[in-house]
Amino acid sequence: MKILVTGGAGYIGSHTAKALKRAGYDPVVFDDLTSGHPWAVKWGPLVEGSLADGDLIRATLTGHKIEAVIHFAASLLVAESMTNPQKYFWNNVVNTLRLLDAMLEAKVKHIVFSSSAATYGIPQTVPIPEDHPKNPINAYGETKLSMERAIQWYGTAYGVRWMALRYFNAAGADPDGELGESHDPETHVIPLVIGAALSQRPAVEVYGTDYPTPDGTAIRDYIHVTDLGEAHVLALKHILAGGESCALNLGTGQGNSVREVIRAVGKMCGGRVPYRDAPRRSGDPPSLVADPRRANRILAWKPRISSLDSIVESAWKWHAKNRV
Repeated sequence: MKILVTGGAGYIGSHTAKALKRAGYDPVVFDDLTSGHPWAVKWGPLVEGSLADGDLIRATLTGHKIEAVIHFAASLLVAESMTNPQKYFWNNVVNTLRLLDAMLEAKVKHIVFSSSAATYGIPQTVPIPEDHPKNPINAYGETKLSMERAIQWYGTAYGVRWMALRYFNAAGADPDGELGESHDPETHVIPLVIGAALSQRPAVEVYGTDYPTPDGTAIRDYIHVTDLGEAHVLALKHILAGGESCALNLGTGQGNSVREVIRAVGKMCGGRVPYRDAPRRSGDPPSLVADPRRANRILAWKPRISSLDSIVESAWKWHAKNRV
């Protein structure tokens, strides 16, 4: 069975393509390579192009005889979404609608959608359940929520089966060393801390030290990217088998602070990680932790390698091997 993986040359998309191949599927990657990498496409063909090209999407779906889609392709920098929302609504909303319409024409009726915890906004309760109010505080989160709703209506009207997977903080690298995290610019805290430890970057900035948390720094739910990839395969199997369409959190249910991340990297490298305290960033909540019980119940999914030490170890090995 051939599965179209949009954005499959990116961080989570490439790890999911590997998980698909291991599970017996044939991933076909569709990516414009603006932030993805050709070296990350290892388990199937690459169709280089933009989702703005409706003709190319339709040709890919029909030419490769695609039977389902896992949709990652999107712009994803929260800060940029606040200064350039036009880019985010075109890339994340309009282009996703083009994909959905092409799927209808090609009679492809199954999609797993890459969503985000950014749909929730500032949490009222922690851990956060799926029925928590949705009040995005940035344009990125708003685009993800908009597409969750659009996909739901396509399901109601046209029989599309779907799952929306709301990630918390994706982290880590492929345990086999074949894939890892490489963004430009890099905004994720674990590669930033590792880069500082490897002297590839200046001292990492700790944004906010006066949060109402045990050590004053923000707490996040870090989930290993390999565990995320496996969740996408389970979600795909679920909807292909006729399971209910729904949105699920993907997280561990446990949080770690920024200072805990810095200590874990320092333990891994056997030295002190250079960092400096900085003021809070506007809109950053004190704590974001998932309630993942629904994913466990519906998909029988539990993270296998998402302890902070496992995440840091895999990321450290990747960045140390691929240091520049």
